[in-house]
Amino acid sequence: METIVFLCVENSCRSQIAEAFANKYGKNKVTALSAGSSPSGKINEKAIHLMKEFDCDLNMHQSNGTEDLPQIEVHSMVSMGCGDNCPTIKAKKRIEWNIQDPKDMELDEFRVVIKEIEKEVINLLRSI
Repeated sequence: METIVFLCVENSCRSQIAEAFANKYGKNKVTALSAGSSPSGKINEKAIHLMKEFDCDLNMHQSNGTEDLPQIEVHSMVSMGCGDNCPTIKAKKRIEWNIQDPKDMELDEFRVVIKEIEKEVINLLRSI
C-alpha cells in the first residue's frame, strides 16, 4: 500500500478534502495523509458541510502540521499553494496542484474547487 501526502498552508480545506477523497477512492490501494506548513488547528466549517454532499465526513479530521507526519518516504507528495513554506518530505513523486484556496468563497464556488480536487485525486490514483 502506497502513502500519499497532501499539503497546503493551513491544512483546513484543500489538503483535507484531497485526503478524504484519496482515502475514499483509493481504499486498499493508498493511505492518504495531510498536513499544513502553518496549520490553523481546525477544519474549515464550509469544507465539513460541503464534503457531506460527496459522502465524506471531515468531522473526525484534525488540522496537522508537517512535523506530525511519519518520517517515511511517501509515494507522492502533493502541494497546493504552500509556496516557499512547503516542507521537504521524502517522496518518490512531487506534484504541485495550483488550486485556489476556497476558504473565503461562497458555497457554489467552494463546491467547484471540491470537484476540481476530486478530479485531480482520481487522476492521481489512476497513476499509482
